[in-house]
Amino acid sequence: MLVLVAPGQGAQTPGFLTPWLDLPGAADRIKGWSDAIGLDLAHYGTEADAEAIRDTAVAQPLLVAAGLLSATALGASPAVVAGHSVGEITAATLAGVIGDEDALRLVRTRGLAMAEAAAVTETGMAALLGGDPDVSVAHLEKLGLTPANVNGAGQIVAAGTAEQIAALVAAPPEGVRRVVPLKVAGAFHTHHMAPAVERLREAAAELTPADPAVTYLSNADGKAVASGDEVLSRLVGQVANPVRWDLCMETFKELGVTALIEVCPGGTLTGLAKRALPGVKTLALKTPDDLDAARALIAEHAGA
Repeated sequence: MLVLVAPGQGAQTPGFLTPWLDLPGAADRIKGWSDAIGLDLAHYGTEADAEAIRDTAVAQPLLVAAGLLSATALGASPAVVAGHSVGEITAATLAGVIGDEDALRLVRTRGLAMAEAAAVTETGMAALLGGDPDVSVAHLEKLGLTPANVNGAGQIVAAGTAEQIAALVAAPPEGVRRVVPLKVAGAFHTHHMAPAVERLREAAAELTPADPAVTYLSNADGKAVASGDEVLSRLVGQVANPVRWDLCMETFKELGVTALIEVCPGGTLTGLAKRALPGVKTLALKTPDDLDAARALIAEHAGA
């Protein structure tokens, strides 16, 4: 059984979209999406520096566009889809809940709203590597931080004010090997993002979703969501609530997933899966050179 997953913010790197634009029709699709949302995706995906694509309002549409472009090039028919944070919009589109252009418009609104919310207070996120989850969560709460992403495989991402993140770096929880500040510009999936929720709700209300055509797993609790309306509702609430990727991976196990492919810019979620899902074959789409290996993996596992 094959699952297709889409990464979240922080996975982007300068120039990562460049090789994908050489594929037939890719540049035209990117131009069409760029025109629809008023953002030059080709520029940001090929020429912009790391600081420019760190901007939430830029990074989020760029990630969804890259995910959809690479998934189309792959031509997969997965049994299950899931996305991490903004990757949930990519996953919902791959499941047929909303169309490509609607997805780009929705994520553009999401990125702008979250960037505005992040500008109110200087906030950020940091990954905790290793340690006991219960010990780490208790330590975070003591510092006033939120466990915004519970990623499994020994990784929790904390979110809060810059001062709280600095205090965490200075005094990590017992057993944590390292605290790594992330390339994001806000405390996503916390109460700091509450102002973005209403704007996203208004944007979602303009869409007419279809029910998922394949199994779609939600970040909220790792469970399958069968209603398109419920998918959209969860996408809205998700910006101010924690991501439970650990529960998504638990559901992968329960469903009997045997192979996992991460759409562009792949790497983050396959890394987690290698540690948390032993025996599951993984592949990250970084460039079009990875497509043949991915198709071979699909041929081996998609029909299970």
